Amino acid sequence: MAKSKQQGSTQDRQWAVAKRRCHLNQEDIRMAKELGLKPHSLIKNIPSPNQQWKLPVKQWIQELYEKKTGKSPVKMSRGERPAGVEL
Repeated sequence: MAKSKQQGSTQDRQWAVAKRRCHLNQEDIRMAKELGLKPHSLIKNIPSPNQQWKLPVKQWIQELYEKKTGKSPVKMSRGERPAGVEL
């Protein structure tokens, strides 16, 4: 039982490292986990300076999620309002 608890904390640390290195938020992590991605695969897909064709990991996850689920991850930045809402 102690081993599974230790593995869980190791996974949590790996996700925390991937979150920091890939500039992800909790929603991006949730989508990556739902897609079955591992922290190591996210870190491996960070584009290097000579890979300008490659999407940043954050956008890559969102694109994969949209393709697989057919849902667009809806996010609103500060000051942005849903369509049709006026003050």
